[in-house]
This record gives sequence, structure tokens and C-alpha cells, in this order.
Amino acid sequence: MTATNGAATPASDATGAGTGPGPVRNDTVAAVVRQWQAVHPELDTGPMEVIGRINRCAALLQQAEDAPLRRAGLSRAEFDLLGALRRTGHELTPGELARETFSSGAAVTKRLKRLTERALVERRGDTRDRRVAHVRLTDAGRDLVDGILPEQLAYETAVLSVLDPEGQDGLAGLLAELLSRLEGRMNALASPPPPPSRAAAR
Repeated sequence: MTATNGAATPASDATGAGTGPGPVRNDTVAAVVRQWQAVHPELDTGPMEVIGRINRCAALLQQAEDAPLRRAGLSRAEFDLLGALRRTGHELTPGELARETFSSGAAVTKRLKRLTERALVERRGDTRDRRVAHVRLTDAGRDLVDGILPEQLAYETAVLSVLDPEGQDGLAGLLAELLSRLEGRMNALASPPPPPSRAAAR
């Protein structure tokens, strides 16, 4: 259960999420947390303070970033796929694209179909395995990515200008630490446990 599951009240109505000492926060998530504390005062709503704000910021940032994409007739997911091909600089299989863009295989297949129809990517079959396809950008796809990227970065710069450079750097550091630890934890949970040794079996 996250903060975004509750009905947010205007930010100006929030007087701080926590009941104990600490900074008074006047954003929409603070109001959501305060509402959940009223409904379930026995629960620790601390995780909502972080995850709720990450989710809310991500939604707002994506709205801003998507403006150039909409003008180009692309979804964010399609641009991520094109971007993966451009930044890696070589062909990728659909499975590799799924891993690069944190997407399902079915979603990648659907996006590739649309991008192929627009002549932004092209496929070629593997000479050794017919089941494997290799995807690469066309010249039109590369030009589209290179044309949109500066505008994307300009949008991001404008959005993040609410923080000074020092604040941006500090936030990037905290997010990098969180992401690194989460990725390590998720990878460890996804890995099967090693088989017991013979000595342990005895």
C-alpha cells in the first residue's frame, strides 16, 4: 500500500505528515500520509514518505518529458527502446531490449511492430538460429533519437531547476545509493539458493 492509494487533498491543507518532531512538509504526499495516520494510527507510514514522493515525482517528471515525444508520435516506452539501440551502438535481440528497458517480452514485441511499421527500426534473422532476431535502428530512427534528445534534456533541466545544482547532486547521490541497494537486494531474492553441499547433506 503506497501513499498514492489514498485520495490526496490540496498541498496547502497539509500540516506535516508525522506526529512526532521533524520538518513540516507541505506537499500532497504529506496530506495523504496524514490521512492514513488518521485511519490507521497504529501503522508506521514512514515508507510512504519516501516511496510516495518518488512515485509522485516520477509521474510529474514523465509528464514533462513526454511533451517532445508526443509531438514526435512516440510513447515513452517506444523512445526508451529506440534509445537503448542508440546508446548501446549495436544490434540487440528482443530479449536484450526487454532487459535494457525493464519491459516484458510481449510489450517489446508490440513496440517493435509499431516502430518497424514506421521504418524506425529493422530486423534481421540470425544466420544460425531462425528463432532469434536482431534489431537495429534505421537511419531515420537514429536521426529521430538524436533530434529529440536535446529537447528532452532541455525539458529535464527546466523541471529540475527548482533545485540548485548542489541539491540536484545530493538527490542524485541518494537515489543512486537507493537504486544500487534495491537492485542488489532484488537480484539476490531472484537468484535460486545454492544446492546443499555433500557435507551439509550428511
